[in-house]
Amino acid sequence: MYTIKEASARTGVGVSLIRAWERRYGVVQPARTPAGYRLYDDASLQTLLAMRSLIATGWTPSEAARAIGAGEVDVTQLTSRSVAVGTEAPSGVGHRAQLIERFVKAAEAASAAETEAALDEMFAAGSYEAVVDDLVLPAAAALGDAWSSDRLSVAAEHAASAAIARRLAAVYQAAGIPRSTSVVVGLAPGARHELGALAFAAAIRRVGTGVLYLGQDVTVDGWLDATARTRARAAVIGAVTRDEADAAAPVVEALRAAGVPLIAFGGAGATDDTAQRLGIVRLPDRVVDAAGVIATAVGRRR
Repeated sequence: MYTIKEASARTGVGVSLIRAWERRYGVVQPARTPAGYRLYDDASLQTLLAMRSLIATGWTPSEAARAIGAGEVDVTQLTSRSVAVGTEAPSGVGHRAQLIERFVKAAEAASAAETEAALDEMFAAGSYEAVVDDLVLPAAAALGDAWSSDRLSVAAEHAASAAIARRLAAVYQAAGIPRSTSVVVGLAPGARHELGALAFAAAIRRVGTGVLYLGQDVTVDGWLDATARTRARAAVIGAVTRDEADAAAPVVEALRAAGVPLIAFGGAGATDDTAQRLGIVRLPDRVVDAAGVIATAVGRRR
C-alpha cells in the first residue's frame, strides 16, 4: 500500500490531481488509515497510470475515467507500454495550444470551475517535468498577453495566476520536506512575478535536492538570514523583467560578501549580459534544465 505522496511519485500524477480524479470521476477508491490518510494499492496505481496515458494521447479526463470504469480499455496493456515517469510530453503543439487557450478563456470568464478543470487537464498531460515548461508556464505567460491586449481584467489575471501558484505550491509540498537545505530560491526586493521561481523550486525538490522557497519581494537582509541559517550552497534569484534583474544586484553583492558558494538567476529578465555584469550564473530558460544544473552543482542529497 502506498501513501498519496508515494502514489504520486510512482505514477507522475500530482497529488492534487489524484484527489481531483478521485473526487470528480471516482477512478480510484483508496483505503483509509485510522487517522484518515489515503492508501493506494497496485491496482490503483495502474488505474492512475492508465488515466495519465489516455489523457496524454488526447482523451479528456472524463472520457478516460468512463472508459476505464466501463472496462473498455485494457489497463494492464496501457500501463505496460507507458513511458517512464518524467519522459512523456504533451501530445503535440496543437493540443498544447488548445489547452492554453481553454485556460485563458476560463480566466476571461472568471470561472473558477473552468479554470481548475483546464489546469486539471494540463497537469494530466504528463508528469510535472513533462508539462511545466510546455504547458504550465506558457499558460501563465498567455495570461499576461491577454491582459496586455485588454482581453483580461487585472482581477481575472490575478485569480488565474493564483490558481497556477496553488498547483505549483502543491507540487512543491508533495515532493517532501528536506532534512537539510542546499538551495535557497526567491525573488529580489520589489519583485513579484514568482510563478517561474516557484516552478523551479518544485522541480529541484523533485530531483532530491533540499530547497527552501522564500517567495516574492525578499529583502537583502532576508536573503542573508535565510542563507546563513540554512548554510545553503546556492542561492537562485528569479527575474522576469529587466527591473527585477536590476533589483537583484544588491542581493548578489550581499550574498557574495557573505560567502555563498554559488549564486545564480533565471527567468526572462535574466539575460546573459546581466549575468556577466553581476558575475553570476545564468540558468537555462527551461525550468527542468535549470533544476538539473543546480542539482548537479550542489549534489542531490536532501
